[in-house]
Amino acid sequence: MALEHAARAHEMETSTGLDNRKLFMWLFLASDCLFFGSLIATYLLYRGRDQALGMPGPHPHEIFDIPYTSVSSFVLLMSSLTMVLALAAIQRGDVRGLRIWLLATATLGMTFLGGQAYEFTTFVHEGLTPSTNLFGSSFFVLTGFHGAHVAVGVFILLSIFTMASMGRIQQKDSLTVEIAGLYWHFVDIVWILIFTLVYLLP
Repeated sequence: MALEHAARAHEMETSTGLDNRKLFMWLFLASDCLFFGSLIATYLLYRGRDQALGMPGPHPHEIFDIPYTSVSSFVLLMSSLTMVLALAAIQRGDVRGLRIWLLATATLGMTFLGGQAYEFTTFVHEGLTPSTNLFGSSFFVLTGFHGAHVAVGVFILLSIFTMASMGRIQQKDSLTVEIAGLYWHFVDIVWILIFTLVYLLP
């Protein structure tokens, strides 16, 4: 069995010694960097043009609730810590610890999504929709796509949690958790950029 497992592991490696699944995730994240980079660039390009062109509001400084979004951001950032703890748990063979920290990470992610949904609802009530002005369209597209990435991440985490609960994730499968962690940390890093450039930039 050990030799068979080693043979399968060797088949999954590239010529550089990097696991194919891990390489694929890095390539996916690299392409996603370009995707989010274009969305952020578009937002920054249109930011402030509404007022210059006399388009209807509301505008960023009129509706952003920085303290609220800061708390929501803190929640998402804390999920990176719980993700690290989940990976550390499975690497030492602690499946129960893995389940606990995965569930904590997914819960924090869902809390962030709930906060984002509340924020979107508030903005709509205040008159900002994707069709209101350039700011509205670029803001909702950027943050909406990020929210979709968080939702996908939560689904992945809950899937691994379910597999672990069924005994299908063991210490030898820690790479699966590591790859999920790469995706989750990427989502968190992207949010740091969005929060800084969208909410904090004067």
